[in-house]
Amino acid sequence: MTRISPPASSVRLSRIGAAALTAALMWSVVAAAQDSPVLVDPNAIVATVNGETITEGDLAFVREDVAAQLQSVPPEQVRAILLAQMISLKLMAKAGTEAKLGESELFKRRISYLTSRAMSRAYVQENVGVKITDEAIKAEYDRIVGSAPNEELHVQHILVSTEDDAKAIKASLDAGGDFAAIAGDKSIDPSAKQNGGDLGFVPYWEVVKPFADAAWALKDGETSGPVQSDYGWHIIRVIERRPATKPPLEQLSGQIAQRLYSDLYQGVFESLKNAATIEVPDAALKAQVDAQLAH
Repeated sequence: MTRISPPASSVRLSRIGAAALTAALMWSVVAAAQDSPVLVDPNAIVATVNGETITEGDLAFVREDVAAQLQSVPPEQVRAILLAQMISLKLMAKAGTEAKLGESELFKRRISYLTSRAMSRAYVQENVGVKITDEAIKAEYDRIVGSAPNEELHVQHILVSTEDDAKAIKASLDAGGDFAAIAGDKSIDPSAKQNGGDLGFVPYWEVVKPFADAAWALKDGETSGPVQSDYGWHIIRVIERRPATKPPLEQLSGQIAQRLYSDLYQGVFESLKNAATIEVPDAALKAQVDAQLAH
């Protein structure tokens, strides 16, 4: 159950798996580029190295590669860091060319990888990034927040992989089992061993829909039967409820945009994957890869 801005638990709104992780990283680049309202000419020259130009477009490419490292950098220092990185790249690349390193098979494979990565980014931006509009963000806000109940619930949950496991846990709880102890022992939610499945107070709009619908159908003190979400099977207990104030669109727009980007990316990826022929001869590795691609 992942929050719109994600904590550690497995029931809140920002679910990021292997494929969606790429989308999240790509969105961080798009979002970073949108932080400044100034339109920059990508062909504008910012420096030359041995007569070879470095443009604003080159700096944007560097920013894609080092976006994560820039998060803690003061904004006024970013351009200098990007340009220094590009100057270093130009110097090393020229030295490598003079040493004829481009003739090796390993280098040719690297070029093939970098070409695929660049084309992937271009395709994702064309088919996903351009769809993250103010109108799309507002519509998603209205869907998940605008019509939500004006209250939040204090809930516990136990997450398991199969319905049979969830049914067995519900039977144990009905027989008087301790919820926190069972959660710590059985739940696959990473936070359960520390909090006994206690998620604290959560608003309706911060949890995935199957979980939210089931939780808000319970009375205080009640425990649900098995509830399926993308994460597995949940057993949910409502402890108490209290009024909640809905956050304004401006407060959530960035998180909603990232979630929309991730969801759209996942849809595009699934369509391409389902139409592809993917062969992994190692059966054990294939099973692990399939599990990763499923998220």
